[in-house]
Amino acid sequence: MNLRVDWRASVSLVGTVVKWLAVAMAFPLALAVFYGDGVTTFVASMALAVGIGWGLERLDDDPDLGAREGFLMVALTWLAVSIIGAAPYVIAGQGTVAQPVNALFESMSGFTTTGATVMGNIGFEDHSRALMMWRQQTQWLGGMGIVVLAVAILPELSVGGAQLMDAEAPGPGITKLTPRIAETARALWKLYIAITALEILLLFGLHLVGVAPNMTPYQAVAHGLTTMPTGGFSPAARSIEYFSAAVQWLIIPFMVAAGTNFALFWHAFNGDPEAFAEDNEFRFYLGVLAVFAGLVAALLFVGGTPEPTAVEPLSGNIEKALRHAVFQVVSLVTTTGYASVDFAEWGNPAQYVLFVALFVGGSAGSTGGAVKIVRWLVILRSIKRELFTTVHPEAVRPVRLGGRALDERAVRGIYAFTLLYLLIFFVAAMVVYFDAARTGMELVALDAMSAVAATLGNVGPGFGIVGPMNSYLPFPATSKLFMVFLMWIGRLEILPVLVLLTPAYWRS
Repeated sequence: MNLRVDWRASVSLVGTVVKWLAVAMAFPLALAVFYGDGVTTFVASMALAVGIGWGLERLDDDPDLGAREGFLMVALTWLAVSIIGAAPYVIAGQGTVAQPVNALFESMSGFTTTGATVMGNIGFEDHSRALMMWRQQTQWLGGMGIVVLAVAILPELSVGGAQLMDAEAPGPGITKLTPRIAETARALWKLYIAITALEILLLFGLHLVGVAPNMTPYQAVAHGLTTMPTGGFSPAARSIEYFSAAVQWLIIPFMVAAGTNFALFWHAFNGDPEAFAEDNEFRFYLGVLAVFAGLVAALLFVGGTPEPTAVEPLSGNIEKALRHAVFQVVSLVTTTGYASVDFAEWGNPAQYVLFVALFVGGSAGSTGGAVKIVRWLVILRSIKRELFTTVHPEAVRPVRLGGRALDERAVRGIYAFTLLYLLIFFVAAMVVYFDAARTGMELVALDAMSAVAATLGNVGPGFGIVGPMNSYLPFPATSKLFMVFLMWIGRLEILPVLVLLTPAYWRS
């Protein structure tokens, strides 16, 4: 059978990205030198990345990238960087992430900005600061997109870059901001770097003025690297609960920013701040956050839900009820996954609201995952249109977004994606539930659904056994590998991976 896909070209470019991943390891290597722990780990990992990347590059000296090769290259790139990114965990041999399956889970969770962990003990007692920084850095690299970064800095990817970026964020994804797609990629990364740096400075500033005693320079950098990619890997075992109220309030607007379409920031920095107010999706995004947070805050304030044991009472305290409600809603809607408190200890009403939040997602063109809020907006508007045309069958009323009538194929595509997402969620939840039962692990159905929703949506923490203060470590290796697959397809919004599984994609 003749293949229509030039797989050598795709794999060769994957090798280029893998080779340059070694450069990203220079920062944790510098920390390893500074702290005197883990130098060999990162030198060996860098050599591995360069060697494998160089070998893959040799498959095609002059790769020509078409649309089909773009799909394959993007899908394989995320898989390859996650595999190579697991090397430091295995080579370091520290804690539970030293096991290959756990290392792959942690690495895929990092690059896909999921934030689900299999670390038995999170902290510097069991893991070096350099290894922990690598864990945080993988999220930052994956946040804006590995392929977007590659298009921005690698000249060989400038041709075909638009196809690659579309394949990495299919559907309502990245808006082309400049005539050249490489310039758009660089503009997005500059914004991403600037906002990350601002958060780091402000977090450390709180430490300097005395309202954030635990926010050391290391912690400020670590949380700057994991907020903007909506990642959620914190080096503190109790996540953001470990830090002061001032830190929690400061992180909230940065999580909101991370879930916002970055194109709006670009317009604002280029003299059009009204772009935020004029954007339908952004207004809907803020409205959803306000409604969810208001509902949870009311439940916490009136005391209709049990109090978490590790914090002071929330009922009757408007500041604490509001802070924890806003923090958790923003964290889960944007798929950041931080926790300011163990919300798995809250009562059912508040947990049901947060469970729904796992499916909302950030804006198109943001670093958030899940279904994405623009799809829910289009679905709501199309339902409204159907109700209207039922009463007025002669009327012709397109679905509009931002004053523009959407193509009916785009609307059908959004319905198809959402239905497919929910179908995969239900099937995957059954797979995880029965796999756990096969190994004798006690797992209730809601916990299985929570674990799948949190990994497929790249959220991280869920409820019950995968609550924000727990980990995915108890799951059998087969379930962990299956959730690695879920994180992978969730980050790529499913379709680029499923396309590779269709015979029509490969046949001549």
